[in-house]
Amino acid sequence: MEPIILASSSPRRQQILKSLGIPYIVHPADIDETVPKGMKVDDAPEYIAARKVDAVVRKLFTEQEIGWVLAADTVVVYKNRIYGKPKDMDEAREFLKTLSGNTHKVITGVALYNGAVHYMSTRTSINKVTFAEMSDEDIEWYLSTSEWHGAAGGYRIQENGSCFIKKIEGTESSIMGLPIFELCDILREQNYRLFKS
Repeated sequence: MEPIILASSSPRRQQILKSLGIPYIVHPADIDETVPKGMKVDDAPEYIAARKVDAVVRKLFTEQEIGWVLAADTVVVYKNRIYGKPKDMDEAREFLKTLSGNTHKVITGVALYNGAVHYMSTRTSINKVTFAEMSDEDIEWYLSTSEWHGAAGGYRIQENGSCFIKKIEGTESSIMGLPIFELCDILREQNYRLFKS
């Protein structure tokens, strides 16, 4: 299989690519992730993922021939508000108190650039996560694990955060940050040789 440039430093996304046996090179995108005013929150992750791909392609195009570039973006949405990566522990605490006992959406957008034909495909995966009620003690314990760092909504589903997740409607890989079905679908569409015969 051809190596894919992953426009992200996320260990979870790298783990998913490894599990699929897809070779990759990490090249994080450095972009302003501000969403244009008036854009629907459900469209924001796909928009950001496409911008990440575009930034990496533009940066590398002058240095080398581009094959494949993959990016993803994940947001937590509750009552039409985006809960991104908390800037500090106080904001993470506020996020967890808000999500406690409620159902929110986790939306992941995926973008793949095919350098052979200079074409980008995108997909969006929308999931629902229901949190159990969290006591103040639960929240303080979870904050002490430091899992909230760099995590949309201030939690990670695949680690200690799963202690408080009552129900999931969707796929765990999407909530982790790279939906496997959508990824495979987009790779097949672009004729990437995903499965060795």
